[in-house]
Amino acid sequence: MHRWFGAVVVVLGLTSQAAAKDWLDFRGPTAQGLSDATRLPTTWSETENVVWKTEIPGLGWSTPVIVGNRLFITTAVQEGDDAQSLRALCIDPRSGEILWNNELFRTESKVEIHKKNSHASASPLIDGDRVFLHFGPHGTAAVDFDGKVLWKTNELKYLPQHGVGGSPALAGNHLVICCDGHDSQYVAALDKTTGHVAWKTPRDVGFSKGFSFGTPLVVDINGQTQAICPGSGAIMSYDPANGKELWRVRHGNWSVVPRPVYANGLVIACTGYEKGKILAIDPTGSGDITDSHVKWSLERGVPYNPSPVVVGDDVYFVSDAGIISCVDVSSGKVHWTERVGGKYSASLLYADGKIYAQNEEGRSIVFKPGHTFEKIAENEFANGLRTYASYTPIDGALFLRSESHLYRVGEKENVAAK
Repeated sequence: MHRWFGAVVVVLGLTSQAAAKDWLDFRGPTAQGLSDATRLPTTWSETENVVWKTEIPGLGWSTPVIVGNRLFITTAVQEGDDAQSLRALCIDPRSGEILWNNELFRTESKVEIHKKNSHASASPLIDGDRVFLHFGPHGTAAVDFDGKVLWKTNELKYLPQHGVGGSPALAGNHLVICCDGHDSQYVAALDKTTGHVAWKTPRDVGFSKGFSFGTPLVVDINGQTQAICPGSGAIMSYDPANGKELWRVRHGNWSVVPRPVYANGLVIACTGYEKGKILAIDPTGSGDITDSHVKWSLERGVPYNPSPVVVGDDVYFVSDAGIISCVDVSSGKVHWTERVGGKYSASLLYADGKIYAQNEEGRSIVFKPGHTFEKIAENEFANGLRTYASYTPIDGALFLRSESHLYRVGEKENVAAK
């Protein structure tokens, strides 16, 4: 169990052998953008507090994950007019040296992609001595820390719209994955040891625009493990052991991206495009709980892409258009909204007593949590950086992924002390 300033969350499946400062998942050890890393940088630029930057071949928007002295990301390298080499990279986080760069899958024909997406947008996931890499219907694999393939599968088939975005989530012995294409929509689980499909449950929503890019949130609620899976037309919860649907909340939106968070007994989830909402759901019901268990909803300043973060009794979120909001988790009361400018896709991060927001050109807003907006710093690189990946923190450093490079931002003496 991890306790974060009054918000108690039990997140299942992450290895107990990992150090507290490791970043094993798209959104960290609680899967909700919360870090106990310390000595994080507040200010940086192209010439200040950049320890190293390493050129990354190809294009990918997966968030880096870290265990010990290994950092893992994915990328897609275009070969010819249509083919893509889908690859995993291991990098030394101390030096930026690429330790290995291995192809896992290939696409030989042209695959539809949105201009903001990549063919390597799902983030890796670390469990024990394994790294799981997911490329949607193109394949999922498990490798060891030296890059040796332990298993590969491409059994999860569907036709993606605008590419692939959602990452897998770990629940006991299963990897739970949202598979929401324009032809079919379902949630599936792979056996993490073998890669075999353990179960596959159709969404059964009947929504005309079924494609979405959700990442499940796996939590324990009153002794029941739930995999909460946002999707077009409905947010749905499943028993990750067998795929049985536990509850659903219907909504009228599509192309859902943000990962839900869970705090103070409520699931906070976004409902996607267009004119989407942010909903607070009591997850203790069963069946269709749309009319009985939605405690509050908001329509202004709702993210389409960035995931929110909860600190204490408040949830913070940034809209794609650059409006940050602070809202009471339990009541939905809006404490404040602040327009900070720019366009946002990266998820919010809370670490070292600060909240970090990063826009699509690499400009960051660092602010204090609280009931008034208090900006600590604003940082950007000289020529701007195209980036949609979220920050990865460890003690003394943040890792930032741009279109072409991976940066370690922090104080150089923190690296030398390792």
